[in-house]
Amino acid sequence: MSKNFEFYVKFWGVRGSIACPDQDVFKYGGNTSCVEIRCGNEILIFDSGTGIRYLGNELAKEDKSNYRILYSHTHYDHICGLPFFSPAFNPKNKIEFLAGHLKPRNNIKNVLSSIMSDPVWPVGLDIFPCSIEFKDFIAGETLSFSENIIINTCPLNHENGATGYRVNFNGKSICYITDTNHLPDQPDKNIINLIKEADLVIYDSMFTEEEFKDRPHWGHSTWEEGAKLCDLANADRLCIFHHDPSHNDLFMDKIAIDANKKRPGTIVAREGLKIVP
Repeated sequence: MSKNFEFYVKFWGVRGSIACPDQDVFKYGGNTSCVEIRCGNEILIFDSGTGIRYLGNELAKEDKSNYRILYSHTHYDHICGLPFFSPAFNPKNKIEFLAGHLKPRNNIKNVLSSIMSDPVWPVGLDIFPCSIEFKDFIAGETLSFSENIIINTCPLNHENGATGYRVNFNGKSICYITDTNHLPDQPDKNIINLIKEADLVIYDSMFTEEEFKDRPHWGHSTWEEGAKLCDLANADRLCIFHHDPSHNDLFMDKIAIDANKKRPGTIVAREGLKIVP
C-alpha cells in the first residue's frame, strides 16, 4: 500500500492517572496517554502524556514538519509530557493544538501555558521556536483537515469535560474514547452514535466491573462496558486502553483472556503496538 493511503494507530502511552516506571508493567508499558494515528502523510497525536516524549524522539528522525495534537481532555496525566516533545524545538515545524472541552470558560492556550509557567515550570511555551496554533471547538463538532480526513467528535462523561474522537480515512475508522464514566444499565448514546460500525474502538477500560462497583464516580469505565457499547454499535474491534497504574502485566494478561472470551478479537493496548484497521 502507498504511504499516501496508510492508516494505522500506534500506542506510545497506555497508562492512566500516573506514569509507573515499574518492571511489573514492562510488557504493556507505564507511560500515560499518547496515541499516534497516521492518515497517509498526516500525523495526528491524541494527548500528550509522558508517552509523547518517545513519540517525539521517533518523529524527529522523519522528514515531517506538521503535527496536530488533539486532546481528549486536559487533566495532568494527559498533558504533562508536552515540555519533552522534541519536534516542538525545531523552528521548521508547525504544531496545532486542539481541544473540544474547554469553551467557553477556558481555552487550550491558557491551559497549556499554565503547566509551563512559574512556579510549576521554569520555562514557558515561548521556549518552543516552532510555529504554534491553538484551536478550541465544542465537542460534537466535525473537524475536517482535508477531503480525506474527517473527524467526528462527541462529549464524554468526565469531570471538567472530555471529548471522544472518530478518525475517518480512506473508508476506514479509528475511534479514541478515553476518560469517560459510564452509568450502569444506561449505555452512552453519544458514544454509540460515534462508534457505529467503526473498524477499531480504543476505549477507557481503567477498571473491571468488580472494581467499578466501588468507584462509580471516578470518571472512568470498564472493558466490559466497552464490549457492550461495541456490540450495540456493531463496531468491529475493541481495544482496551488507559490501564490502571495498579494493574501489572499479569493482571492485564488475565483481562486479555477474559475479554477475548467475551468478545473475540479484543486487543489490549501496549506501548509500541501498531494496529491497521
